[in-house]
Amino acid sequence: MAKLYVLMGKSASGKDTVYQRLLNDALNLKPVVLYTTRPRRLGEEDGKDYYFVDEGRMGELEDAGKIIEHRVYQTVHGAWHYFTADDGQIDLVGAQNYLMIDTLEGYLKLRNYFGGGNVVPLYIEVEDGLRLSRALERERGQKNPRYKEMCRRYLADTEDFSEENLCAAGILRKFVNEKLDECIRELGHTIRGEDIDIYT
Repeated sequence: MAKLYVLMGKSASGKDTVYQRLLNDALNLKPVVLYTTRPRRLGEEDGKDYYFVDEGRMGELEDAGKIIEHRVYQTVHGAWHYFTADDGQIDLVGAQNYLMIDTLEGYLKLRNYFGGGNVVPLYIEVEDGLRLSRALERERGQKNPRYKEMCRRYLADTEDFSEENLCAAGILRKFVNEKLDECIRELGHTIRGEDIDIYT
């Protein structure tokens, strides 16, 4: 059976950069693209960063029983939905391994859907002050910065990824992303099976 690796971390922990590096590091990982109804950020591409859809399309997938996991955030700009769809992207019967970015809640639902032995968490951690600095720098680069939403996400992530929640989910290993190359190297060891499996 193949594995689905789920990359997680608080906002501005470097998930997108780590994700792209892992996909480019000859680890035989196929990307899984999530869906969202939130507005596209500057530089994001439909079908690469997310599938950007409206609530009508989300409803069609839900009616067809195709939504595996779904989250909604009440932002200062309204409700933003994020979800994973059973749209043929993931087939764990073969030898192809997969990589996706998701939340802790999403990881738990994916684990329940596909089975615990097939879904592996990769939790990225960055010191909170550095994370806040990165988030502010990223938001300043947007055409229409959403500083209130940035602050909401920062505070929400502190609660969502609390030590209590991580322990309850069985996530014992953290990959510190202060030096990117070292973080990628450690993640690569885990994906290649060169680490002791602490998730089973």
